[in-house]
Amino acid sequence: MTGAELTRELKKGTIRPAYLLAGEEPLLRDDALAAIRAAVLDGSADDFNLDRLDGVKTSGDGLRDAVRALPVMAERRLVILVAPEAARGNAGKQLTAALADVVRELADQRETVLVVVAAKVDKRLGWVKAFGGPAAMVACDSPKGAKAVTSFVNSEAKRQGVDLEPGAAEMLAERIGPQLLMLRQEVAKVALLAGEGETVRCRHVEASTSHLAEDSIWDLMDAIGDGRSALALMLLARMAGKGAPAQVVLGSLAAHFRKLARLSSGGNVPGPPFVVKKLQGQARRFTRLRLLQCLEAIHATDTALKGAGSMPPDMALERLVVGLSG
Repeated sequence: MTGAELTRELKKGTIRPAYLLAGEEPLLRDDALAAIRAAVLDGSADDFNLDRLDGVKTSGDGLRDAVRALPVMAERRLVILVAPEAARGNAGKQLTAALADVVRELADQRETVLVVVAAKVDKRLGWVKAFGGPAAMVACDSPKGAKAVTSFVNSEAKRQGVDLEPGAAEMLAERIGPQLLMLRQEVAKVALLAGEGETVRCRHVEASTSHLAEDSIWDLMDAIGDGRSALALMLLARMAGKGAPAQVVLGSLAAHFRKLARLSSGGNVPGPPFVVKKLQGQARRFTRLRLLQCLEAIHATDTALKGAGSMPPDMALERLVVGLSG
């Protein structure tokens, strides 16, 4: 099931005896866990009715003892087991064997709910297969492709009560990429920028996200223009370290190269005189043919980042920067 399906079930009062939150997206795992915790404990004392177990340190017997304990002054208790897939050797085998038994055992009671949190699971394993009905596996994988990321933005905006004009969600998805926590924060930020109760416009998105890469794009362009690929890669890594997503850097590169191409063709670009002068200096480092080739390479990388390729975004951007510097 998806996180949305889990939320709908919980709102209807349906609480399953065991859940497996499986996937590499921490925000989705955290959201699902928070929803289950609120539904199961319903304000009861966490000290008595919540156990959080580390999969590397917990034995099979320890897991059994935790799920067999009775709730204290509450209808249910919650047991959370984190990363059982990380357990190794005999201890790991004993834990996962016990886990499969425990999930089946929990099907016949209502006092304890078990939540297992795992970044990676092998669906062929017995303990994973145990999370069939009445238990459930909740998919917590990052969205793949631009449409899925845009869908998350729209869902998040609805959750926060933010009205987006057509195109704003797509722009956020393109500039931030599949980084869900940052997308959640950006939705809140653009809402503040637009003003309480106001519709978020594309110009708000542009103003809110431009800072992520704009400050360093000049140095990166200087390195690319000089053919210093090693320096360009170092600057790219520095931008990523400051939190600039691949799509935002790519968008800044595309906008910058379009300005250079316009100047190279005899056109004008808006901006303060000192900015235009610096752009003119950078434009002189490229021939018109080279600028067109660079824009084509940027377009190809943009297509790859939107789901047409299998290369990770950071690697695709590194390859682009090396090519632009050549």
